[in-house]
Amino acid sequence: MRRELEYFFAALRFFTRLPAPAWVGHSAGQLNHAARYFPLVGVIVGTIGAGVTLAATSVWPMSIAVLLGMAATLLATGAFHEDGLADSVDGFGGGWTREDVLRIMKDSRIGSYGAIGIGIALLTKYEALANLGGVFPRGFPPVTPWLTFAATIVAGHSVSRFASTTLIYALDYARDDDSAKSKPLATRMGKGELAVTALSGLAPCALLPWPRAALALALVAVVTWLAARYFVKRIGGYTGDCLGATQQLTEIAFYLGLLCSFT
Repeated sequence: MRRELEYFFAALRFFTRLPAPAWVGHSAGQLNHAARYFPLVGVIVGTIGAGVTLAATSVWPMSIAVLLGMAATLLATGAFHEDGLADSVDGFGGGWTREDVLRIMKDSRIGSYGAIGIGIALLTKYEALANLGGVFPRGFPPVTPWLTFAATIVAGHSVSRFASTTLIYALDYARDDDSAKSKPLATRMGKGELAVTALSGLAPCALLPWPRAALALALVAVVTWLAARYFVKRIGGYTGDCLGATQQLTEIAFYLGLLCSFT
């Protein structure tokens, strides 16, 4: 049990800016097993975002509440995954060869592709959540709409992180340099570890109407599959930035999948 707690807190410390107990320590071995708790970290981050959003609705309109909730998740993660998306868009947009893509992705500076990509992603996420916050109260009994909306935010964060974790299970790590930030996460996951990530990643969906959740999950699966194929074609596998990009894209896909079922 203590070892699993170390793995969990290692994941929490790596993927967020939330504090972890001092007794956990630091080791590459912990990070080798930390990815199994990636979706559980998403549950925590999503709960923070949902809590801030719902609290803000008592004072401000839904549009402002969603914006504040998104800001809370950005603060909790240090924009970790958004940075991965920006680096990925820069790399794949500006690089022609595998070497060029990896070199650009590793550059800490953001280019025009990355800036445009992250802007569109954040705006799409905001619009999707703001619209979901408007339709749920009309589509459910009075007791359940806010619980359903909160579960939507939590599930979006957990499911998208599970989708990213499947890349670690299925693909090869594309970089061969030891200086890569996500190198410790490059160890292939076993089926048992993948099952753990699936449990925590998909559990929040149980609080959502199943037909709509199924459509959202189907869209997430398609986006994950397309992203994986693209990564393999361009660079032969995944990098840490690819994981961040997949998390962002599939989170948006999850919200859009829920939203399209109301139209």
